[in-house]
Amino acid sequence: MDLILWRHAQAEDLPLDDEQVLAQRAAGAPIEVHIDFQADLARRLTSKGERQAERMAVWLNQRLPESTRVLVSPAQRTQQTAQALGRPFKTVATIDPQASVDDLLAAARWPHAKEAVLIVGHQPTLGMLAARLLTGHDLAWSVKKGGVWWLRSRERHGETQVTLHAVQAPDFL
Repeated sequence: MDLILWRHAQAEDLPLDDEQVLAQRAAGAPIEVHIDFQADLARRLTSKGERQAERMAVWLNQRLPESTRVLVSPAQRTQQTAQALGRPFKTVATIDPQASVDDLLAAARWPHAKEAVLIVGHQPTLGMLAARLLTGHDLAWSVKKGGVWWLRSRERHGETQVTLHAVQAPDFL
């Protein structure tokens, strides 16, 4: 089974309450930031992000099997990234920015899916997923914005092995 992890391309920054952060810093207090989940989901790609998504989509479309299942987080930035492919995709609520590695594996039906699966998602979960499959541990690996990690499972001598098939960053396309 092929599992392709595509981190959304560059997105707008999340609006933060700068006055609150400055007041906390001035008071010497620990800085606490409340993230509005709905505002985070609504963030769109920047113009650079749109170009990253388009370049990576061309690269992927040259390599992905036609039967690839494309699973996408409901966040606007992942939806826009996936739209660059020009292929049908399924929005999966359980792979949102708060998803766990196990959530992504379940959505992909790893390692038993018959077809290749492309997940368009978020850090840190994509990096942790790649680390778990390649090392057996949830490590804080980073997937570059707009980048792709292509993993492949195979059976050898009665064991499932995972190989790193490709890593591609949009800046190299």
